[in-house]
Amino acid sequence: MYIFFMSLGCDKNLVDSEEMLGALVSRGFEVTDDESQAEVIVVNTCCFIHDAKEESIQAILDMANYKTEGNLKALIVTGCLAQRYKEEITKEIPEVDAVLGTNSQAALLDAVDEALKGKVSHVFTPLEGIPQMPGKRMITTGGFYEYLKIAEGCDKHCTYCIIPKIRGNYRSVPMETLIEQAKQLAEQGVKELILVAQETTIYGTDLYGKKSLHLLLKELCKIPGIVWIRVLYCYPEEIYPELIETIRDEKKICHYLDLPIQHASDRILKRMGRRTSKQQLIDIVSTLRKEIPDIVLRTTLITGFPGETQEDHEELMEFVDQMEFDRLGVFTYSPEEDTPAATMEDQIPEEVKQDRQADLMELQQEISLERGEKCVGKDYLVMIEGKVADENAYVGRTYADAPGIDGYMFINTGELLMSGDFVKAHVTGSLEYDLIGEIADEYTE
Repeated sequence: MYIFFMSLGCDKNLVDSEEMLGALVSRGFEVTDDESQAEVIVVNTCCFIHDAKEESIQAILDMANYKTEGNLKALIVTGCLAQRYKEEITKEIPEVDAVLGTNSQAALLDAVDEALKGKVSHVFTPLEGIPQMPGKRMITTGGFYEYLKIAEGCDKHCTYCIIPKIRGNYRSVPMETLIEQAKQLAEQGVKELILVAQETTIYGTDLYGKKSLHLLLKELCKIPGIVWIRVLYCYPEEIYPELIETIRDEKKICHYLDLPIQHASDRILKRMGRRTSKQQLIDIVSTLRKEIPDIVLRTTLITGFPGETQEDHEELMEFVDQMEFDRLGVFTYSPEEDTPAATMEDQIPEEVKQDRQADLMELQQEISLERGEKCVGKDYLVMIEGKVADENAYVGRTYADAPGIDGYMFINTGELLMSGDFVKAHVTGSLEYDLIGEIADEYTE
């Protein structure tokens, strides 16, 4: 029986999708990329911001059409939108046969069986613990990098964010489980592990009584076949000395950190429910760059938050200019129902949000171009991701670039390279976000 799986939203959702796919394949389902052929369709949804919610709803509606236009017998909706709007989905889209909450992945096989018998089911497991999935996780990223979700949920309760309500409190995945998962991924050819969670920096506090990310990293570094380990979603206020030392000293760990700071105005940070001040952010960035001089720092910002004045925006612009982050993304604030920020006074007009986002991205573009120019003449280890069509050139990434969100290096060479290969490349030019290079004659660290 053919199954089509659609995964929307973040990389953490992707991990859930791959685990559910593995469970279905272990039951004998065959995966298809043609939704019109599928007898079972699963849509793993997102609803973090308004655009993601709209995308998820449209995807469900599109898939529902295959009840009449294709072979579809069972339509299953899972993930964040399912957790948050279960009644609305059931009422407004009767073609949906099962709705599963964010902690109910383990019920998927039974839900599919029930749906194929014509029975509608709704499963919403309490937001406690970590679901145990049968079968081997199915890799969908291409095979050479994969995400390792080390925790579920969040305890921060930022005023703009719905995640704690739909994902629950912070729950770490036991270390032995993660090590076993990582070994399985390495055996399947994965060379880069990317650690993700709503927040990675407090990993282990619930299970072991202390921050244990550095201990997990040390164990992961021992796994044969893994070349790079990358850490995303590190809340700046939770970064601690042992973590910095481990990133600095363990050769497999990329000198790269993702720090979601959201703003730099103390007034706005407080309204957001964030736990840092601008000075603390400056101090954390300074410490990281002092201890790990070649570290690449990525961050995300929210512009147009309720009450943000032009002065707050200019303060943020000045901060970005001063910090010169290597990578930076900017979201316009999206009011989400059931969050404190959605009912705050002084909501910002959409046009103002867009203008401020454009200001920040224009500034970051200049910073990125300058930082790219400083890479010219240097040598880097590069993971090859594919070949440029009809050219003697390949696309790859250095340690400074996370897949899907950062830039690439384009390597001109007549040599035959394969995806997943690591090569030594010399940077010969730079673009706004990408590098141009060639195979290095001699590689120098």
